[in-house]
Amino acid sequence: MDEVKQLVVDIKNGQIKPIYFLMGEEPYYIDRISDFIEKNVLSEEEKGFNQIVLYGRDITIDDIIENAKRYPMMSERQVVIVKEAQDLSRTIENLVSYAENPLLSTILVIDYKYKKIDKRKSLYKAINKVGVVYESKKLYENQVADWIRRTLSSKNYTISPKASQMLVEFLGTDLSKINNELEKLQIILPQGSELTPELIEENIGISKDFNNFELKKAIGERNIVKANQIINYFAQNPKDNPMVVTVSLLFSFFSQLLQYHGLKDKSPRHVASALKVNPYFVNEYITAARNFPMKKVSMVISILREFDVKSKGVGSNAVPQGDLLKEMLFKIMV
Repeated sequence: MDEVKQLVVDIKNGQIKPIYFLMGEEPYYIDRISDFIEKNVLSEEEKGFNQIVLYGRDITIDDIIENAKRYPMMSERQVVIVKEAQDLSRTIENLVSYAENPLLSTILVIDYKYKKIDKRKSLYKAINKVGVVYESKKLYENQVADWIRRTLSSKNYTISPKASQMLVEFLGTDLSKINNELEKLQIILPQGSELTPELIEENIGISKDFNNFELKKAIGERNIVKANQIINYFAQNPKDNPMVVTVSLLFSFFSQLLQYHGLKDKSPRHVASALKVNPYFVNEYITAARNFPMKKVSMVISILREFDVKSKGVGSNAVPQGDLLKEMLFKIMV
C-alpha cells in the first residue's frame, strides 16, 4: 500500500516514468495505479488524441510498440494503456526492444495481472532501468483485516475487529470486492463513523450471529447450543455458507491452536505475534486452549481433514451438506 501511495505522489508531482509494468497476483493495486494514470495524467482535451486503451487479447507486441512510438498531438505526452496484457505472456519478452529505448513523450502502462515476468530476463532489467516494475502481491488472509482498517482510516472511518473479520470471512482476500463493499458503506455513513457488525449485517447481508467467525468462537468455548444453532442456519442456507469454507476456517483455527499449545511464552502480545492474529482475538485462543488440550486438537485436525474430503464429494455424494456439518460438529465436540 505504501509503495502504491508513493507511486501516486510521484505522478502527481510530475515525476512520471515512460513505462509502468504492473504485474502480480493481486489485481486491485494494478487497477488502482492504471486507473489513476488513465484519469489524471492528461486533461480531458488532451485525452481525445493522446490516450489509447488496448486489450491484450486483441493485439500483438508489435501493435503496442507501434502505438507507443507515436508522438503526441498538441500535448507534451501521450498515454498508452494495455489492459489484460497477461494474454500476451508468450511474446511479452519481445517488448524489450522498445523498453531499451522508449519514447520519453509516451507513458506506456502494462496491466499484467495474475502473472509475473522473469526478473532474470532482459525485459525486466530494461524496464527497471527507465521505468517502474510494480509487483502486486496477494495478501494472506491474516493481513486483510489490517488492510481494511488502514484503508478506512485513510478516509476517516474506523471499523471494529469483529466487523472486519466478518468481511474477511465473507469476501475472502479479494481486495476489489472488499473495497466495493466499503465504498457502499461510505456513501451512507458520515466521515468519522465506525463500521460495526450491525452495519455490516444490515447493509451487506452478512449475518452477525450466524457465520463462521461465530461458529469458531462457539466451538472454542464449547458452547454446544450456539454451535448447533449456527450449523442449522448453515444447513438451511448452503449457498451462502459453503461447507468447504467452514472446514477451511476451522482447520486454520485449530492449526493455530496447536501452535499456541507449543508456545513457551503465552503472553497476549507474543501470542498475537506468533499466531499472526489481532490482539483483540487472543482471548478466544486462550479459552479454546483450555477446552481443547493438545491431544484433542490433533484429533480435531484429523476430523477436519476427513470432512474436507467429504465436503468435496469424495465418499459422500448423497449426503446433504447440513448432515455432514452436524456429524462433523458432533465429532469435534464429543
